[in-house]
Amino acid sequence: MRKLLSIVLILITFTVRAQFQNPTDGILEPVKWAYSVENVNDNEATLVIKATIEKGWHVYSQYIKEGGPIPTSFKFTPSKDYKLIGQVVELPKAKSGNDKNFDNMLISWHENTAFFRQKIQLNRPKTTVEGVLEFMVCNDRQCLPPTEVSFKIPVALKSNPVSSEVIPLKEDSKGLQPDSIQAKVPNIDSVKPEGKISKIIKAKAEIKSELNSSFLGIFIAGFLGGLLAFFMPCIYPMIPLTISFFTKKSGSRAKGIQSAIIYGISIILIYVALGLAITLIFGASALNEAASSATFNLLFFVALLLFGISFLGAFEITLPSGLVNRMDEKSNQGGFIGLFFMAFTLALVSFSCTGPIIGTLLVDAVSKGSYLGPAIGMFGFSSALAIPFTLFAIFPSWLKEMPKSGGWLNTVKVSLGFLEIALAFKFLSNVDLAYHWGILNRDVFLVIWIIIFALWGLYLLGKIRLAHDTEISFLSLPRLFFAMLILGFTIYMIPGLWGAPLKAISGWLPPQHTQEFNMQSSPGVKGNETAGKKYATLFKSEHGLNAFFDYEEGLAYAKQTNKPVLIDFTGHSCTNCRRMEASVWPDTQVLRRIKENYVLISLYVDDKTELEEKDKYKSKFSGKDIKTIGQKWSDFQASTFGTNSQPYYVIINHDGEKLVEPQAFDLNINNYIRFLDNGKTAFEQ
Repeated sequence: MRKLLSIVLILITFTVRAQFQNPTDGILEPVKWAYSVENVNDNEATLVIKATIEKGWHVYSQYIKEGGPIPTSFKFTPSKDYKLIGQVVELPKAKSGNDKNFDNMLISWHENTAFFRQKIQLNRPKTTVEGVLEFMVCNDRQCLPPTEVSFKIPVALKSNPVSSEVIPLKEDSKGLQPDSIQAKVPNIDSVKPEGKISKIIKAKAEIKSELNSSFLGIFIAGFLGGLLAFFMPCIYPMIPLTISFFTKKSGSRAKGIQSAIIYGISIILIYVALGLAITLIFGASALNEAASSATFNLLFFVALLLFGISFLGAFEITLPSGLVNRMDEKSNQGGFIGLFFMAFTLALVSFSCTGPIIGTLLVDAVSKGSYLGPAIGMFGFSSALAIPFTLFAIFPSWLKEMPKSGGWLNTVKVSLGFLEIALAFKFLSNVDLAYHWGILNRDVFLVIWIIIFALWGLYLLGKIRLAHDTEISFLSLPRLFFAMLILGFTIYMIPGLWGAPLKAISGWLPPQHTQEFNMQSSPGVKGNETAGKKYATLFKSEHGLNAFFDYEEGLAYAKQTNKPVLIDFTGHSCTNCRRMEASVWPDTQVLRRIKENYVLISLYVDDKTELEEKDKYKSKFSGKDIKTIGQKWSDFQASTFGTNSQPYYVIINHDGEKLVEPQAFDLNINNYIRFLDNGKTAFEQ
C-alpha cells in the first residue's frame, strides 16, 4: 500500500508540475541510455547498459526495499539464442543516504554515470538481445514517474571483437534500432568472468593491498616501541652525555650536527640489518606460516613472558661483555667507522632494556606472516631512537627542558613488563583455539588479565614495590592518572566473568561461546543450535545462530529451505572477526535477519584439525597440499572469491554465485543491515 501511495503522489506531483510548467522548459529527460557488448570468449559475452545522468539527478539502485522508489530493473525477452548467466551487476557501487522524497528512507542511488552489466551465453554466433528496462529518476525537489525503455542489442561473436563500443538507440517506425557508433565504455575488470588466472591476479592484488596496510601498522608499532625504548633507564640518561661528546669532540656545532646525523643513520642501519637477519635465519616461508603455527605461537608466548619478567626485575638479558668491549674499542677510531661502532656499542649496552621491546616487535612482525615485517619494524624502532639524538644535537638547548633521570624511568620499564606478560597470553590463546585444547577459555583468560592489570594499577599507586624501585614520597599526577586508567580498565573487565560482551576488547579475548558461566543472552536466543552438524564438536556458533561449518552441508540445507547463504570466512586468531561478532551481530535487527533470512556457514581458515585422508587434496589454485580444515577453507576463499582476508562475508545463491558485493570488517551496523537486505532482495529477484 505504501509503495502504491508513493507512486500516486509522484504522478500527482508530475501532473501538477507539467500543468504549470513553462512551455519553453520542454520535456525533462535527465537520463540517456546507451548499450554495448563486450566479448568474453568464444561463446560468452557481456552486455553493458550505460546510464548518463544529468547533474543534480539520480537513478535508483536495483536493490530498494518496498515502500520506497521504483528500483531500476531489467527484463530480458527469453530466447533460444542465448542464456542469462547470473544477475545484472551495477557499477560503480551505489551511494546510500536518506532520501527526503521518501520520508528520509535509507535508499541507494547512482549519480552522473552508471553501468549495468549482464553476462550471457550464446547458442549461436549472431543474435539480438531484446528487453525492457524500468527506472525512476529524482532530484532534490521532484521525481519523474517510472519510465520503461525498450532495447535491442545486436551481439556477434568475433575473433577480434570491436564490441567495447557503445551503440546508442533511436526511435523510428520500426521501434528502437541501433544508431551510429559513439563513445567508448570503460573496461571494468572487477566484473569480468573470473577464471583461474584472473582469480590469481585478483588474489595477489588483494594480498598486496593487505601487506601495504600491514607494513604501515608494523612501522607505527616499531616507532612507538622506539619511543618507549627512548625512556628506558639504559638509554635516556645517555642522551646528554652523547650529545655533549658530539659537540665537544667535533670542535664546531656544524660538525657536531654532522656527527649526530651519521650516528642516527648508523643506529637505523644496525637495527634494520637485525630485522633482515631474522628473515634470512628463519626464511620467508617460515615467516609466512608463523601466524598460524603452533610452534611459533608457543615460542612467542614464552619469549614475551620472559621479556615481561625481565622488565619486572627478575633478571637482565645481557650480551657477552667481550663483544661490548670490542665494539667500544672500535668506536675510538674516529670518522664514520668510529661513529658507526659507537652506535653499535649503544645498541649492545642498552640491550638489557631494549631487548624485550625489540623481541616483542619482532614477534608481532613475524606473527603477521610478512618476510619484510621484521626489517620494517626495526626501521620504525630505530627511527624513533635516532631522531631524538639528531634533534638534540641540532638544538642542544632543548636538553635543559628534559626531565631529570630518576625512579620514574624504572616505573616505565616495569609497566612495560606487565603489558608484555598480558600480551603473551594472546598468543597462547591462538594455539589453544586452533588445536581445540580447551585450556584457555574466556573465563580463564579474563581472570589472568584482571589479575595482571590490577597488580599494575596497585604498583603505580605505590601499594606494591619491586626490588629496584625507589620509595615514593608522593604520587605524581601522571602516575595517578595512569593508575586510574588501568584500574578502571580492570573494573571494566570484571563483568566479563559473567558473560558481558566487553566490546572494546572483544577482538583480544577468546570467543564468547568458550565462556563456561554466562548470564548474558542475546534476544531470541535459546541456545546453541549446531548439534548434529558436521564439525559441530569442534566449533560453536555465536549468539545461538543455526550455523553450519561445512560449505557443502550448509549449501544443501539452503536449497532445502530455499534461503540464500551467508558465508562467514573467519579464524580463531582473527581479532576483527571477534569484534564483528561482539559489536555488529548482537544487534537485534542484524541477528533477526541472519536467523530468519539466511543459512549461515562459518568457515575457519586457520583451524589445525586434520582432514580425513579421503578429503585431503592438492590445490589447483596454489599447488599446495591441503591437509587441514583451515587450509581447505582458506584455499576455497582464495580460489573462489580472490581474497584471503578475514572477516569476509559473502552472500551467494544455490549455484554458489555472489549476489551482492561482499562485506569485510565494518563496525557500522546500518551498513551491515543494508548488506543483508540487498542480498535477500537479489536472491528473491
